[in-house]
Amino acid sequence: MIKKLLKIFIIIPFVLAQLSCSSKSERNPDHLIYWSSNNTQEIDFARVMVAEWNKENPQRQISFQPVPEGQSSEEIILAAVVGKTTPDIYSNMWQGDVEDYARAGVLVALDTLKGFKSFIYSRCDSSVVKEVTSPDGHIYQVPWKINPIMLMYNKRIIEQLGLSGPPETYSQFDSASEKFKDENIDSHGYVEKWFGYSEVLVTWWQRFFDFYPLYLAASGGAPLVKDNKAAFDNKYAVEVFSFLRNLYAHNYFAKERLSVRQDVFLAGVIATRFTGPWEISHADKFKPKGFKYGFTHMPVPDNHQGPVYTYCDPKNIVIFKTCPNAQLAWDFIRFMIDKKNDLMFLKMTNQIPRRKNLETDSVFAGYFKDNPKMVEFAKQAKYVKGTDPYPNLTEVFDIISQEYEACVIYGKKTPQEAIDDAAKQVNLLYLK
Repeated sequence: MIKKLLKIFIIIPFVLAQLSCSSKSERNPDHLIYWSSNNTQEIDFARVMVAEWNKENPQRQISFQPVPEGQSSEEIILAAVVGKTTPDIYSNMWQGDVEDYARAGVLVALDTLKGFKSFIYSRCDSSVVKEVTSPDGHIYQVPWKINPIMLMYNKRIIEQLGLSGPPETYSQFDSASEKFKDENIDSHGYVEKWFGYSEVLVTWWQRFFDFYPLYLAASGGAPLVKDNKAAFDNKYAVEVFSFLRNLYAHNYFAKERLSVRQDVFLAGVIATRFTGPWEISHADKFKPKGFKYGFTHMPVPDNHQGPVYTYCDPKNIVIFKTCPNAQLAWDFIRFMIDKKNDLMFLKMTNQIPRRKNLETDSVFAGYFKDNPKMVEFAKQAKYVKGTDPYPNLTEVFDIISQEYEACVIYGKKTPQEAIDDAAKQVNLLYLK
C-alpha cells in the first residue's frame, strides 16, 4: 500500500480535477454515484442496469459513470480515497486490495446491512463467503465476477503430436513440449515455434497467469498467506518454479516478448497459453479458417489427486463509507446481481458471475448451449480461488515475481532457494 500511495501523490491533482463533480458535501441520500470498470461491455451493462433501476425507483436514483481514465483503475481508486472523492458503489475492486481498504476504515461492512447475509449465502458457496470474510469477521466486498485461468490449446497441433488430448500433468507437458520443439527447429538450430508462452515481465500481476494458478492447481487451492506469514514455502511452490524453469531452460517457452507480435497463438507460433474466457470472442473473430482450439485445466504434478483449482481473477463490488445511504447502495447492488441480471451480464460480457451451481442452473442453460466453449469455464468455476484476506498482497506478489525472474527466467537461483527467499521477505513484510 505504501508503494501505491507514493505513485498516487503524482496523479492526485489530475484525478481530483476529474472527480470534482463527485464532491460529497451536502449529498442527497437518495441519489447515489456508481462507478464501473472501463470495459466496454461492462459499461453497456451498467447503463442498462442503472436505467432500469431508475425507471422503477424514481425516488431512489443512481448516477453512473465508468471509473475515470488513468494509469490503472487501482491507482485511480486510491487517489479518490485519498482525496475523499470516492463513488458510493464501485464494481471493479480487485479482491486483493479489499483488506487494505477495510483496515483503512473506508469501506462499509456489508454484513451490517439488511438482507446481505441471506442473499450472499443464497448466491455463493460457504467456501466463497469464507474467502471474502476479513479477519475481523466482517465482509466488505460482494463476490461478483470471475475469469478462471485455464490452458488454451491448439487442437490441430495436439493431434499432429500424436496426443489423445491436451497435456494435463507436468511430465505430459514436458514431453509434448519436447516433441513440438524437435519439429520446429531450423537448419541453424534456432527454435521457430514454442509449445507455450507466458509474459517474462517482472510486473507483479503477471504472476496471475503463470505461477499463481499453477500453485493453486498443484496445492488444491492452498493460501499464499496465512496467519500473517507466508504459507507458500512448501513443495507445491517449489514444484511450480521447477516446472516453469524447465520450460524456459529447454526453450519450450520463449524468453522473448512475443506479445509485441501479432497473435502468436492464432498464428500457430505457440501451441498453448495460460489465459481466461476473454480469449474466446477474440479467437472466434480472428482465427484462420479451419483453426480449432479448446480449454483444459492447468497442468498439475504427476501425483496430483483431487480437483484442479485455479486463480479466478475476481473483481468484486464495494460500498465506500462516503456513501450517504449504504442500504440504498446495497439494494441497488442486490438488484444488479440477481439471477436474471447475472444472465444478462453473462450474455453481454462473457464473464462468469461468481454464483454457485452456475453450470446446472436452468436459468443459464440456454446461454451455455449457445456458447459451448464457456461450459469449461463454468465447470472450472466450482474449483477456483481468489486471493487471501490479508493486506499488502501487491507487495507479496511483487516479492514472488522478483524471485520468479531470478529463478524461472534466468536460472540464478534454485527453485528451493527462490521460494525460501520469497517467504522470508514476505514474513518480514508482515512483521512491519
